[in-house]
Amino acid sequence: MKFLPVKIILLLALIPPYIATAQNIDGSSVRAISTEVPFLNISPDSRSGAMGEAGVALSPDVNATYWNPSKLAFLEENNAISLSYSPWLRRLVPDVHLAYLSFAHKIDDRNTFGASLRYFNLGAISLRDEFNSPNGTYTPNEFAIDGSFARKFGENLSLGLTLRYIHSNLSNVSFATSGASSARAGNAVAADVSMFYRNPTQQFGKDAMFAFGVNISNIGTKISYSDNGPKYFLPTNLKVGAANTWYIDGTNSFTVTLDLNKLLVPTTLVNDDGSRDYGEDISVPSGIFRSFTDAPGGFKEEIQEITWSPGVEYWYDQKFALRAGYFFDSAAKGDREYLSLGAGFKYSDFKFDFSYLAANQQNSPFANIVRFSLSANLGPNK
Repeated sequence: MKFLPVKIILLLALIPPYIATAQNIDGSSVRAISTEVPFLNISPDSRSGAMGEAGVALSPDVNATYWNPSKLAFLEENNAISLSYSPWLRRLVPDVHLAYLSFAHKIDDRNTFGASLRYFNLGAISLRDEFNSPNGTYTPNEFAIDGSFARKFGENLSLGLTLRYIHSNLSNVSFATSGASSARAGNAVAADVSMFYRNPTQQFGKDAMFAFGVNISNIGTKISYSDNGPKYFLPTNLKVGAANTWYIDGTNSFTVTLDLNKLLVPTTLVNDDGSRDYGEDISVPSGIFRSFTDAPGGFKEEIQEITWSPGVEYWYDQKFALRAGYFFDSAAKGDREYLSLGAGFKYSDFKFDFSYLAANQQNSPFANIVRFSLSANLGPNK
């Protein structure tokens, strides 16, 4: 019999979001929410990654397929493509990475189609049997394939819908114990619903753009890793954000944005005997509504489940960008807190973006994480 390697368990515990009850370094309790396939909520692209993981209300680009698919309706490009890559948690393991490929096609002035592929590789695992003898290697991985449709309603409002297939292959373990089922890859389907509103206006005597966005992602089936085993919630998530851009003159523009995120998943409860209640008997719709009222600490703890992502972006002549942001998660719910920085360069129909996470070097596994994104406009703009 082969066993699930410790490396996988460690990685799953550190991917945002979220882990089960644990302890901070100072001994305080961490009562984070537990879900499967948390890679779905890792920010894949460098632009938003440099702005504190904020993106739901930013000006539209091809990576809106992740942040807020309804923004695709306001794309200027007829066809656009982007590839993003991030070595992940390299302070802990050397060969884990996240790749993201996105594409958008403008059908007409009101309708846009988008597609994307997310691939998360957890690196090579050395397997050992019950006698601790080498038993080959294995590469666990997860991926999600998305298809999105966005439509304008008037000049300032758009709505979006995304359908998603999720595949999570974490182990080739076969359990030989009596009455147990064979482990297998987990599969699930999910949907996103989103909205985007923007309002061109005047502020302080300058042209400006105010935008507001909402995206509820990963509303879908539960996922299981064995034939008759327990089924776990996907990381259903609510993103709400606003952004304001000032066009200072014909060359300079400046954007301030803020995203708020909350998992729409029941809080993991710890029973008197120390076992954990993951809400397996709760339906997905009930779990979404229950997530607003089930925190053991009441309203105060519900507020602590919200993560904050403020960010800023400066563009010079639409050719060079500087970005910064901050990600804040309550110490009682995950204790993830870091500064992010980045830059962007645009030449002709190509754009390159880079981001860097400046987390605590001693205590945070997210320190020194980098992301790279390359985007291209494949045709004339609308």
